[in-house]
Amino acid sequence: MKKAKAAKVSDATRRHGAAAIGGRLRRLSERIDEDCARIYAEHGIRFEQRWLGVMSELAWAGPQSVGDLAAGLGISHVSVSQTRKSLEKAGLVLAKTDKNDARSQTLQLSAEGRRLFARLSPILDLLKEVSVELNAEAGQVLEAFDLLDGALNRRSLYERFQARVPNQPRS
Repeated sequence: MKKAKAAKVSDATRRHGAAAIGGRLRRLSERIDEDCARIYAEHGIRFEQRWLGVMSELAWAGPQSVGDLAAGLGISHVSVSQTRKSLEKAGLVLAKTDKNDARSQTLQLSAEGRRLFARLSPILDLLKEVSVELNAEAGQVLEAFDLLDGALNRRSLYERFQARVPNQPRS
């Protein structure tokens, strides 16, 4: 069995400490996404990790609008729309115009999307177990994410920055 390469830990991002929270989160997300892509590929499944939130919500909660998905996942409408386009192109999601609001579209898994999600389910169950283990090993990092999320909800990074900028004319 091939052993995973240890990541270089004395790097530029780490040297910046708390100032590099975003960079560290992107790097960790990238590593996790790469490992998941490898797992899917080894199981003969063509699947992009960025599809997971939208597909999971549609599989578990049924058809939803892009706005409802964005709100439920806590991500931007634009992000869900981009994912939707990718999922439609792959034949995994169908979009129907809302009868009451022509600007709104309701998304649902296609038959192919339902088949793919059924194939993914056992893998997702194992990934959940592994993630629980990883979270425990990392000292309950999800609690820290919850705290960070709450802090940003109370006052955004932008607002915190602006409070420290000397009075300057706005352009």
